Amino acid sequence: MRNRARGKIKKKELLLRVIWTMLLSLLAVTMITPFIWMLSASMKLPLDVMKLPIKWIPEYFYPDNYMKVWNIGGKAVRDYHFGLAYFNSLKIAFINVAGAVITSTMAGYAFAKLKFRGRNVLFLFYLATMMIPSQVTLIPKFALFNKIGLMGTHLTLILPGIFTITGTFLMRQYFMQIPDELRESARVDGAGEYTIWARIMVPIAKPSMASLAMVVFLWNWNAYLEPMVFLSNWRLYTIPLSLTSFIEESTTEYNLVMAAAASALIPVFVVFLAGQKFLVKGLTAGAVKG
Repeated sequence: MRNRARGKIKKKELLLRVIWTMLLSLLAVTMITPFIWMLSASMKLPLDVMKLPIKWIPEYFYPDNYMKVWNIGGKAVRDYHFGLAYFNSLKIAFINVAGAVITSTMAGYAFAKLKFRGRNVLFLFYLATMMIPSQVTLIPKFALFNKIGLMGTHLTLILPGIFTITGTFLMRQYFMQIPDELRESARVDGAGEYTIWARIMVPIAKPSMASLAMVVFLWNWNAYLEPMVFLSNWRLYTIPLSLTSFIEESTTEYNLVMAAAASALIPVFVVFLAGQKFLVKGLTAGAVKG
């Protein structure tokens, strides 16, 4: 009787797993379908993009669409230069990634391990600023940057981007899991706070730093509102602004629009493939102890 009952339970569990697997597979297919259509359309002629039924695998491939996208710029299409926008986005993203990781790691270590008066209160006020929508601060930022003469430069995106409250919170939670004995033993050996941070804490926190770097890169690569407000010269445009301008100029050439969108995803895939093993580990590392 017990064996039969166990057999029925195992069959039910197996059936549930099969059902869940099928549902998740269906959800995955629905999510990846637009991406597959984008890649397919980027290799077609303009007239073939909207043909029904959809030909997921084109009869003839036209990789020249990508060459057209990368070669268009300056006088050819007003307010659009894909290669220059690519460089601008990479420059801003990498500078902000380096700055945000360094400042968040230092601030997170200070809030987690250094004991000073008002530490918890200061950290509480620091976290409270997360409740303020970023759109609310656009006007004060615009007025401030305009006052100090930085409007129309990439510094309007770099200076605020090298500080992130979310990154500080993430690194603090990670450092709080590290035993204080490591820090105390280093102090006994004569190490200062900077040495402890640089030679002991930073190597241990590499997974969390890698996941933070990925998140910050995606934030900056996909940012649209701030560049639209602070940048007026097309030579300073980032990828989102450049894509918008290109779509406005090429409303009937959907194949070129899809080629541009597919090209814009290349760094995202590279970053994700390079750091995917750190992403979940780093983001969930601080969930145990706070």
